[in-house]
Amino acid sequence: MAKPHLSDTKPKVQGCVPLLFSAGGVLLAGLLLAIGVVLTSNASFANNYVTTQLTQQQITFPTVDKMSAEEKQQACLVQYAGQQMTTGAQAECYANHYIALHLASMAGGKTYAQLSAASLAQPDNTKLAGQVATVFKGETLRSILLNAFGWWKVSQITYIASLTAFGFGGLTLLASLFGLTVGRRPEIAHEVIDGTPVTRA
Repeated sequence: MAKPHLSDTKPKVQGCVPLLFSAGGVLLAGLLLAIGVVLTSNASFANNYVTTQLTQQQITFPTVDKMSAEEKQQACLVQYAGQQMTTGAQAECYANHYIALHLASMAGGKTYAQLSAASLAQPDNTKLAGQVATVFKGETLRSILLNAFGWWKVSQITYIASLTAFGFGGLTLLASLFGLTVGRRPEIAHEVIDGTPVTRA
């Protein structure tokens, strides 16, 4: 009778490789999920901070019936008509489509730097000096609102990044758990007894 022998056995180290990869995947998934939590926290903080600061300013968009013909041509002003400013998107609209519109019409399209230079050349021109002061205040408020918009935008991007981290983390975790499950299955050895293949777990 022929001595049974294994024809398809594998070294034990080969069976450990999938388990090592799966374990590494679990660690990577944990890292991604932790990053997702941190990004979500930061996004929430930035968004809430911007909302709080804008709300405290008590800035309200004019209603449609009080808008000029030029203002009615600004789509976002009509969209936010009568609303209190609380978001970065509203701050960007107010800065670029309300304040900037009025500053351009008031200064004839000239910037603060141009008006200031003209005022220095005409120190006795009180009207021009008044325009310089008004434009300076308007540009200052505009820059503050655009800064708020910038941080609000960062919070939105950070939130999207957190969702991406959660998504990849979840997929990595599922793949790793699947690998651990498959890797723990007992290997099947194939024996040949008297020339006949016999499969044993």
